[in-house]
Parts: sequence; structure tokens; C-alpha cells
Amino acid sequence: MQQFFRSAFIVFISVLVSLTTAQAKEAKTNDEGAKSAIVLAAFGTTVPSGLPGILHIRERIQQRFPQTEVRIAFTSNMIRKIWHKRQQDVAFKKANPLVPQDIYVVQGPLATIGNLQDEGFTTILVQSGHISLGEEYLDLISYIDGLNAIRTIKEKNQPFRKLVVSRPALGTMGTKYPYEADIKEVAKTLANDVKEAKTAGCALLYFAHGNEYFPSSGSYLQLEQEMRDQYPETKIYFTAVEGFPNLDLVMQEMKRDDVSKILLKTFMVVAGDHAHNDMAGDEPDSVTSRLSKNGFQVTPVLQGLGEQDGFADVFVNHLAQTALDYGISLQ
Repeated sequence: MQQFFRSAFIVFISVLVSLTTAQAKEAKTNDEGAKSAIVLAAFGTTVPSGLPGILHIRERIQQRFPQTEVRIAFTSNMIRKIWHKRQQDVAFKKANPLVPQDIYVVQGPLATIGNLQDEGFTTILVQSGHISLGEEYLDLISYIDGLNAIRTIKEKNQPFRKLVVSRPALGTMGTKYPYEADIKEVAKTLANDVKEAKTAGCALLYFAHGNEYFPSSGSYLQLEQEMRDQYPETKIYFTAVEGFPNLDLVMQEMKRDDVSKILLKTFMVVAGDHAHNDMAGDEPDSVTSRLSKNGFQVTPVLQGLGEQDGFADVFVNHLAQTALDYGISLQ
């Protein structure tokens, strides 16, 4: 009898262990699937028609990783405040029915990451939605570094298993992914812009943001040269809202090159306030007005780079590479 109970007990324990192991595996799988999230951290825009530049990137990320939570964060404090106020503006919401609800309550990267952590997501990959290694991207890196500096007394209470950030469109420092390769890839994605300009018999002028206090202009000039190398039959130029290269310099260059017709495009993720006003506005100091005043025939195009599949996929590919580098499984 004693031997019977001993044998029965051993069988019971074996079954229990098997069930527990299976449940643990299932729980682990479900847990891992639920804990991975992506944050697309873009500067943002207050212009509803500019939102597709960001929303399309999210859509392309979601298409690549359909089972992974994807949230949008805006790095601009001012832009977030404007959207929060619009949440109570019935007339605005009625006039702009295509604006997603999550844009009205959009948060910054810190709050977005914090909310995800509260919901149980401990593996978070932040994809920069910025163009170059500039002020906004470096601030984002600083936020992530600060969160990763958290050290709890008990390791199990660490808020994140992995919290990493991926590089902007034109790349960043380091040997793993040389920025020159990223610039070449971006140039390839702009082939349709070049084709459009060539068909219209125009030079192609891109309007970038720039920064008066940060040397990000070098990325634009290197991309300009790369595009000239890839598309030698089209005259291609870059100018910026802030910093170098300014429009006066570029106009001199275009006059020297006997340019008369210009296809003017936005070199920003979104066609927002800068595109509608500083680039294509009717004000005398807009790029379109100044070019026209100086004898150029200008055709402005209000489309953000993020609306193009190829350019949006630059961010998606950077995201996938960073996930692989850190051993993060995105599904």
C-alpha cells in the first residue's frame, strides 16, 4: 500500500510539473508578447493635413510588426499643448474628422514610456521620427539615458528589461551603421521626387528645417551631393528654415547653374506649419515668394516625406535593425 501511494505521488508530481512547465512556457510567451512596445517619437505638427507624414510611418511600422503595440509621442511641448486644447474644441473636431483620437491626447516620450511601463510593457523600443542627428534627437537620447539610469534595490523591480532608442533617418555616429550608408539609402528613396522634377523640366529644391545652433546642415549638404551623384541629370539643391544653407546662397548657386524652373519640396517628415507658411505661403518672406521675386518659376508641393512609403520605411528598417542588435523580438 505504501508503495502504491509512493508511485501515485510520483505520477502526480510528474503531471503537476509538466502542467506547470507548460503553463509557464505559455505565460512566458504571452508575457513577452504583451511586454514589447514601440514608441514613434516625432517632433509633431499642429497642421491636421500634415499628420499623414507621421501616421503613415506608424502604419508602416504596424504593418511590419502587426502584433506589437505602437504609440506615437510628440517631442514638442508646444505642439502637444495645442492638441490638448483642441480636444475640447467641438468645431475643430467636426471640421477635422480624420484626426485620430490619440493625437488629441498625445504625450511626450517620457509620459508615453511611463504609461507603457505602468501597463506592463518592460521592453520598449523608441524609434526617432527625426531627420538628422540634431537637437531634438539628442534630447530624446538624454531622456532614454536618464530612464536607463534607474537602479532599484531589488532587480525584479527594475522598470525596464530593455529600453533602447533607434537612429534618425540620416543616421548617427558609430561604426555599426555608418551614416554615409543611411544617407545613400535616403537618396535612393527620393527617386520619385527626382523623376517628378525631371518630367516637369525643373530643378529640385528641398526645404529642410535646419538649426541655427547645431551643425546638422552638413547632413543636408552630404545628401545633396549624394543625390547629385545618383541623379546627375537633375539639378538638386537644399535650403533650410534655420542656419545653413540659406536661401540667398542657394539662389546664387541656381542662377549660376541657369536654373529657371523649380520643383519645391519639403524635406521634413510632415508638411506642417513651416511648409505651408515659410515654404509655400503668400507672405513676402516665404521661399516661394522670394524665389518668384527673383525670377524663378516655382511649383511648391505640400507633402511630408513620411507620406512616402520608401522614406517611411527608412525608419522601419532602422527600428528592425536596432531590435535585432538588442535581441528584442518584435512580432
